[in-house]
Amino acid sequence: MGLLGILVALGLLIALAYRGWSILLLAPAAALLAAWFSREPLLAHWTQTFMGSAAQFVAQFFPIFLLGALFGKLMDDTGSVQAIARGMTEKLGKQRVVLAVVLAGAIVTYGGVNVFVAFFVIGPMAITLFRAADVPRRLMPAAIALGTSTFTMTALPGTPAVQNAIPMPFFGTTPFAAPGIGIIASLIIFGFGMWWLNRAEAAARGKGEGFDSRSVEGLAQTSLADDQFLRERATASHEFDPAELNHGQHSETAPSPSLAAIPLVVVVLVNLLMSFVVLPRIDFSFLGDERWGNTTLSALAGVWSVAVALAAGVAVLLLLNFRRLPSIRESMDAGANASVLPLVTVASLVGFGAVVAALPAFAIVREWVLSIGGGPLVSLAVATNILAALTGSASGGLTIALDALGETYMRLAAEQGIDPAVMHRIAVIGAGTLDSLPHNGAVVTLLAVCGSNHRESYFDIVMVAIVVALIALVAAIVLGSVFGSF
Repeated sequence: MGLLGILVALGLLIALAYRGWSILLLAPAAALLAAWFSREPLLAHWTQTFMGSAAQFVAQFFPIFLLGALFGKLMDDTGSVQAIARGMTEKLGKQRVVLAVVLAGAIVTYGGVNVFVAFFVIGPMAITLFRAADVPRRLMPAAIALGTSTFTMTALPGTPAVQNAIPMPFFGTTPFAAPGIGIIASLIIFGFGMWWLNRAEAAARGKGEGFDSRSVEGLAQTSLADDQFLRERATASHEFDPAELNHGQHSETAPSPSLAAIPLVVVVLVNLLMSFVVLPRIDFSFLGDERWGNTTLSALAGVWSVAVALAAGVAVLLLLNFRRLPSIRESMDAGANASVLPLVTVASLVGFGAVVAALPAFAIVREWVLSIGGGPLVSLAVATNILAALTGSASGGLTIALDALGETYMRLAAEQGIDPAVMHRIAVIGAGTLDSLPHNGAVVTLLAVCGSNHRESYFDIVMVAIVVALIALVAAIVLGSVFGSF
């Protein structure tokens, strides 16, 4: 009965979330349903297990959600994202608009701009570029997804994406965990993704297919940002509330592309310096005191590095664009507010996972996962894949998997001589594969922004965001198994 309850609760969570119900309601309800099937105490699981785990997630990752959303909002309001995208298209020209869109998305997201900010800024520009170059509109979502939601989110070492931060407290790693493996995986994703998109564009041109403007005529990005259904789906899968995009005031003049890129460079460099130069040289032995939670630097350094990097990016962004922002307070308020709903939504998914993991029947699931052939790296990849697919959230699925199995994998890593950095990179890449199934909030939002639908564009998204990510994941597992972390 216990295992049946877990399956029923998970099924209801997925089905109702797909229909737009709020995770804030569904997660505790589903958790209590699973506990009821197991004849476990409901109120104790709600207030102690569910809320305890959700509160721990908030305590660990609120700085990254807050600063990441703030940075993304300020990059949007100053016109910096638009400037970078425009500069990229001007350099590459009309004949390479697909590559321009992919690179523009990759640059801004690797520099710390949230995926949803990139969607709503690059989407309208991509429509203009694809129309001018007469490239089929149906390829636009896949091009944006490849640049924003694949290798810069999970594989490229040092990315400030929250997905890359989640394993750090569990494995004691940095944002640059297993850099060689991450770079190779990124090259595989980018190379295969561009090959697929170029092939699809050439095939379309051979058939005489061009840009179809019917679905984008009158498309209002502002109304899409306020759409309640999209908002519920989006906040469950990423760390920005799209409703805040319409709040604050946008600059009337954008900076030059080179000036706009400076805050992105600052985020990457500060992240690197904090991880390998600053924090390792400071004595943090006091963290072992009860006053500071009896913890260690390795459990905190990753989150600290990303938080300081994003804070530095915000500071530089404000210094460079102080006079360009019509209302700094409104923009900063909107950025801060944009972090709250996604944070609490993902924390609720984490709470649901904690209740399920605490049930006696979960031992069956744990034993099945750990018994998967191929060793711990393979079973970890499978676990994160499945949970990210079921929740439609890379961050939610990854946290649930590590909350339930993180200690077990650390023990296995110690026993088998596996570097935790390899575990980190495999877990993150694994979470960013099947999370892009049709019910994923980012997929639904991206299709709406591009004026497309699943029938027209989803197959190409599958190829550049799922198939190639799985190929890169297999390559990363092989490399990690043979050479370890490098």
